[in-house]
Amino acid sequence: MTQRITAVRGGLLTAAAALALGAAAPQVTAQDSDTGNWLFVTVTRGDGHHDESPGRLLLCDPPQGHAKAAEACADLERVGGDIRRLDRKDAFCPMIYAPVTAHARGEWNGRRIEYRETFANGCGMAARTGAVFAVDG
Repeated sequence: MTQRITAVRGGLLTAAAALALGAAAPQVTAQDSDTGNWLFVTVTRGDGHHDESPGRLLLCDPPQGHAKAAEACADLERVGGDIRRLDRKDAFCPMIYAPVTAHARGEWNGRRIEYRETFANGCGMAARTGAVFAVDG
């Protein structure tokens, strides 16, 4: 009986892990990736090394995926999809430490994109990355 419970528990844990990994991965279809430039973007509270938050698929032909998709796509177009080259915006951010980690992966002009950076707070992230990580509407 104990072996049977252990086997069932192990199977359930394996299934839960598979579901968690599947949920964290972007659900991009071949049709989506053929449309051109896209990024799967997430914003995670903390240092981002724990669990990934649900994200958004930002498509740029036409812009869609979150409330500021058109602005995000225009910003990314200006820097060739290189998030690190986005212009920092002037902002007065509070000196409150509430870290957030921004993560993006996808494709821009046929080039693979992978970006991850932790910011002191959401205001600092928005000042640095503009509309790209505006996943909360």
